[in-house]
Amino acid sequence: MKKNKDVPAEEHSGPLMADVARLAGVAISTVSRALANPGRVNEKTRAKISAAAKQLGYTPNAMARGLRVGKSNIIMIILPGSLHYGASQIIPQILQGINRSLSQHGYHLMIANLDRDETSEQHILDLAFGGTVRGVIIFSSQLPVDGNRSLADTALPIVSLLLDMSESSLPSVVTNDRQAVRQATQELIELGHTRFLYIAGPTGNYHDVERYGGALEALREAGLSEQHVVRSGGAHSYQLGFRTGVEAADDFARLEVKPTAVIATSDDMAISFMSRVQRMGWNIPTDLSLVSFDGSPVCEFSTPPLSTIEQPVEEMGQAAVALLIERIEQAHIRTATRIVVPSRLIRRESMAAAKPGLNILRS
Repeated sequence: MKKNKDVPAEEHSGPLMADVARLAGVAISTVSRALANPGRVNEKTRAKISAAAKQLGYTPNAMARGLRVGKSNIIMIILPGSLHYGASQIIPQILQGINRSLSQHGYHLMIANLDRDETSEQHILDLAFGGTVRGVIIFSSQLPVDGNRSLADTALPIVSLLLDMSESSLPSVVTNDRQAVRQATQELIELGHTRFLYIAGPTGNYHDVERYGGALEALREAGLSEQHVVRSGGAHSYQLGFRTGVEAADDFARLEVKPTAVIATSDDMAISFMSRVQRMGWNIPTDLSLVSFDGSPVCEFSTPPLSTIEQPVEEMGQAAVALLIERIEQAHIRTATRIVVPSRLIRRESMAAAKPGLNILRS
């Protein structure tokens, strides 16, 4: 039988790609594209091909055996969830930097998921085990798992971005969350603030642990205890930052002794908190100073302009790409497994000196 030159030869005795194509009523090359690069095939056609493959017992892994494993120029990006992050567009901004850097090195970016559901996990692992991609940049501490398969079991180079997973032998590119928040807290203390509200990210999350740790370090250095900071939040993901900020404003209103400075661990939290408390009658920064984390451009146009710790998104993306390509093209070389790219505090009108008489003296 004459082989189709458009697709790789298959090496199994089960259903062939041609059988899937015939049942789905499409060309073999369309089946190949649908299984290797789903985004290049429309949803209706993908559904027909998926149904045919399932009916015949044909899996993407069977197709992928014929690919030249490890020779792809596609880098897979694995997100923690949806791209929607409100005002804090950190993930999209980093993706832009990654894409530019990859293009300069002759690689292409593939976003493998917009959710971390079971179907997405299966698809990610099909791509990883099948040879469709050359390396992976992951934005989540949870490596994809499907049954007995895990991304950790592939031979692919993997780099973690934003989350420090170097203790698990995964090369990581992060910013200095702890040091940056410590510096911002020190500046607030220098302005006379000794009572703080900390608006937390999800409990146990790497970023929240590091940022809260930085705030506590600054307090201890100033002779203040953890009793000088009230925590709010912790129940929602960073994707629900606006809700967290609103709830924190309600918590603030219920406090008998009010803090005079607020540290929010995302711009979304700070923006919604600021809007809510100002409608309640408090003035920022006269009654309450506020600083947040991320460095979203919208902070400059808030009322008042919001002080924020700006993450170096472009530099972090470039560093992650450089680290990954080094491991792809020079596998025998092993440089640092943890790269820290410093953030910077942008001080604006939301930070001011504490009102005389409002603060309790140090204990």
